[in-house]
Amino acid sequence: VAESAIVGYPHDIKGSALYGYVILKDTGESRDRENLRKEINQVISDTIGPIAKLDKIQFVSALPKTRSGKIMRRILRKIAEGDYANFGDTSTLLNPEIVEEIKNEKI
Repeated sequence: VAESAIVGYPHDIKGSALYGYVILKDTGESRDRENLRKEINQVISDTIGPIAKLDKIQFVSALPKTRSGKIMRRILRKIAEGDYANFGDTSTLLNPEIVEEIKNEKI
């Protein structure tokens, strides 16, 4: 994993769950995605505890960031919730096209 962002989203049983957006290093690009999901959750479970496991993991090529480098978790949270209606002002993003890419590849 090169970079990641974790956000909460509503879950029918748990109330809320964790959704992870993960950027892989070049060496991880060719690996099986299901095995990677299991490995990532195993590392999280071993390091933090089973309560912190991610319910969904989406592999992305980039994260929506401002020009200063701040990850726009507000946008990622709306995508995880399935709310595509109003992302707010995306003109300040370094790469606004990534929002559409993430939305289209949502799990």
